[in-house]
Amino acid sequence: MATPIILRGYKYSVYNRIVRVVLHEKDVPYETEEIDPFQTMVPKNYLRRHPFGRVPVLSHGNFDVYETAAICRYIEAAFDSPCLLPTEEKALARVAQVVSIIDSYGYRPMVRQVFAHRVFRPSVGETSDEIEIADGLKASLPVLGAINALASEGYVLDGEAITLADCHLAPMVAYFVQAAEGASALETHSALADWWRTFSRRPAILETDPGLPSRQA
Repeated sequence: MATPIILRGYKYSVYNRIVRVVLHEKDVPYETEEIDPFQTMVPKNYLRRHPFGRVPVLSHGNFDVYETAAICRYIEAAFDSPCLLPTEEKALARVAQVVSIIDSYGYRPMVRQVFAHRVFRPSVGETSDEIEIADGLKASLPVLGAINALASEGYVLDGEAITLADCHLAPMVAYFVQAAEGASALETHSALADWWRTFSRRPAILETDPGLPSRQA
């Protein structure tokens, strides 16, 4: 009997979806447990797994691991092919670079500002801030430019050899392009736009789409 895998996280979290994409690409069966990190009191049993109360946490039997990059590396090491990490040194460096760029410089402007204020907040009846959207879009452009340059090299994000860079970037872009401004910005970066047109059709993306909450949720 296989050791059960439980992904504990928030349905709409982009980081929760990153892990789901990796699990789907590796064809690893798993269960989910919904944890809302924005609630007033995060359950104590969850805080024992993640002392900072963020999401997600992957539980593989009695082993818990948090921090999305660490979870993805664990899944890659613990389960067989397809391999999501290249062995060639330049490609391996570019995978780590894409993950770091999007986490350090892309997540807040692309997701928390552009997507959240243009798309997510209106979906639940909350007010958007046009200044946040404008600031987020401005801050997103150098991120798109940097990743577009890496995609143009051909070491990663080539639409063929799937790596953890694809899996980490895709959920961010999937949210970003739901805003008209984000979709337009992406199209000005041809290598990245070409990658997205290909990767967005993969089952791992289609089957992990969380949708949007309704105003009644």
